[in-house]
Amino acid sequence: MALVSQSAGVPDLNAPRQLVVGGNASQRVLTGDEKAAALLLALGPDYGKPIFDELDELEVKQLSRAMVRLGPITQEMLDDLMVEFVTTISTNGSLSGNTDSTERLLLSFLSQDKVDSIMEEIRGPAGRNMWEKLSNVQADVLAAYLKNEYPQTIAVVLSKIATEHASRVLAVLPEELAMDVVQRMLGLDPVQKEILEKIETTLRTEFMSTLNHAKRRDSHEQMAEIFNSFDRQTEARFITTLEEQNRDDAERIKALMFTFEDLGKLDASAIQTLLSKMDKKELALALKGANDGLKETFFGNMSARTVKMLKDDMEAMGPVRLKDVDEAQGRMVSTAKDLAAKGDIVIMKSKADDQMVA
Repeated sequence: MALVSQSAGVPDLNAPRQLVVGGNASQRVLTGDEKAAALLLALGPDYGKPIFDELDELEVKQLSRAMVRLGPITQEMLDDLMVEFVTTISTNGSLSGNTDSTERLLLSFLSQDKVDSIMEEIRGPAGRNMWEKLSNVQADVLAAYLKNEYPQTIAVVLSKIATEHASRVLAVLPEELAMDVVQRMLGLDPVQKEILEKIETTLRTEFMSTLNHAKRRDSHEQMAEIFNSFDRQTEARFITTLEEQNRDDAERIKALMFTFEDLGKLDASAIQTLLSKMDKKELALALKGANDGLKETFFGNMSARTVKMLKDDMEAMGPVRLKDVDEAQGRMVSTAKDLAAKGDIVIMKSKADDQMVA
């Protein structure tokens, strides 16, 4: 990209040649984007703003991405960079291009919402536009989202992303849906600009933002997953201790955890899918330690014959170790999470989460 117009009075930072900065072989070779990023980070907000004012949105995004990926730039590298531009600039020493420094610089001349939008795209999958970004999203993750959309919408999306990636997404969609999408792609007419923009907006707000949030989980989310992996006694011990030290942290972690009892909040189809994936002996062991309400929830999603056989198996077990029950329940929870990750079921911890996607 031509980062700076001639009217800005600064040479084109993206000249085709590359500059070997530093006097020894260990110094890196900077590309045009990296030279631009290093120069503007060195200039800082006051002197960098007039240059940024000359750039369009795509150029700002490309330059911001280069800043984030720049890494350490030594004083010697900066000096050699200044020589290339036949100018003099004073700096306070070495600098480092990273997410924080880039965000601070952008905030000096752009609104918070604009900066959030730019950084959101940088943190997300690589790509200059939505379709390139989708081409870099894992096929099964994209398929799990698209399977809830109308076949015509899926056909439009797959027609816009990279061909090879579209084939991988089609391969993991349910077969009947995939064939419907194929037929619609074969007869797809040119899509109106307004419809395409609406699809892009929906993907950005509903899919990409969720995807990026998942990649930036906070410490409470990570700790909730760790607590989920504990056996029942260890979990209770840690939660009790944490409640004594910091009740707010404990409550946030408990709200984020998905426990065996939460399986009772799954809808009927999800419970039936989960039951179909469970080994019958392990299911009997897990339900052996369940409360009566949860048992009845699962029994209500089985045939009378299956319920009788399961109850007979549970009775035949006799007394069982609590540790074994906890492990069986933990594996049942893990199976539910795996099914949710594949898009086969939807996990909802409370009625507040009952949001449907058209």
